[in-house]
Amino acid sequence: MTGMFDGMLDAGDVGLIVLTTTACTAVVTGLALAVLRWNRRGPVASQVAVVVAAAVASIVASVVAVMVEMFISAHDLVVLSTVIVVSTVMSLAAAWLTTARAVRRSVGTLTRSAQRIADGGVVAPTAAGWREFDDLHTQLVDTSERLAATRLEIDKLDAARRQFFAWISHDLRTPLAGIRAMTEALDDDVAPDRDAYVRTIRAKVDTVTALVDDLFELSTLQSGTLRLERELVVLLDLVSDAVVDVRAAATRRGVRIVQSGVEGHLLWADPRELTRAIGNLLANAVRHAPAGTDILVSAHTRDDDHLVISVLDHGSGVDVTDLGHLFDVGWRANDARTTEPPPDTGPDAGPSTGHGAGLGLAIVRGIVEAHGGEVAAAHVPDGFELAVMLPRGRAPAAARS
Repeated sequence: MTGMFDGMLDAGDVGLIVLTTTACTAVVTGLALAVLRWNRRGPVASQVAVVVAAAVASIVASVVAVMVEMFISAHDLVVLSTVIVVSTVMSLAAAWLTTARAVRRSVGTLTRSAQRIADGGVVAPTAAGWREFDDLHTQLVDTSERLAATRLEIDKLDAARRQFFAWISHDLRTPLAGIRAMTEALDDDVAPDRDAYVRTIRAKVDTVTALVDDLFELSTLQSGTLRLERELVVLLDLVSDAVVDVRAAATRRGVRIVQSGVEGHLLWADPRELTRAIGNLLANAVRHAPAGTDILVSAHTRDDDHLVISVLDHGSGVDVTDLGHLFDVGWRANDARTTEPPPDTGPDAGPSTGHGAGLGLAIVRGIVEAHGGEVAAAHVPDGFELAVMLPRGRAPAAARS
């Protein structure tokens, strides 16, 4: 390599320099990979330190090797080596004080945030360090907020579930206790009127059966296993059938059911399920309408080819803040709305119009949504109105499924 001293390099010299540099870099890189593999479970800061040290070491080794090949004097080699060693040590120290510490601080921030999420807390926005770490920390903040909202919703649902089961247990226990007491009276032959007792027992059994049917219907709706048998139906026929089902209860309360605009409407629906939904709306209105008033069943068509069926009673309704919960499973309104008339246990007692368990309107919503429709509740000048909006024609495939 004597040509190097003349300031000119031939092709052989350049090739030797490239070969030497490549060999030194390959050796250092191989050692670095071995160290990284051995330390693969170590902290990120140590991994970064190994990479930085390998980069510096490959340069130092290449420079020293080329200098040795150039046959420079011992004095110049010592000077060059001193400069390289001092520069290397200072560079590694600077890298450790900046990059490695920054990485360790950023990773520590992310670790604490992840631990806080695991403990059920919400992570506050903060700068973790580098942009990539900041982006990751932003995702953790968003995740913690969504998890907190989900936990709150689960707590609410769990509380509602416990209350719902308590109500269902009460609604089942009450008629069963009455049935047991009356059957014991019949068995002991102390019933003053056996025929009246038998009729009352039959009415209570009908009440329990209706409640069990509601529970089964609700489970079918919530599990998505309800299969609608759609056909072209006449709305007037469905409303008439639903009115027949609640007429006895309405008569006992002195409530009259009237219709307006129901004639002449056709829609594509399951007649059995839709009759049940309209019947539940009417039963709810019968329970809460003031005695001696009218319940209005009306229908009209919207511009978007939806049929609106509404049931209006002259009761006080529910609080405005509770309108969004009216169709929730197990929800009961304030005392003014949920107070039911005392059950009729006389000889002509029929099935109850509802059980107060918060199932009727939840079933209405499930049936209507299965048809691709919506439900609504509102205070109007004449009282309180519940309405369902249903598409008149065939529902899209997604809604039918």
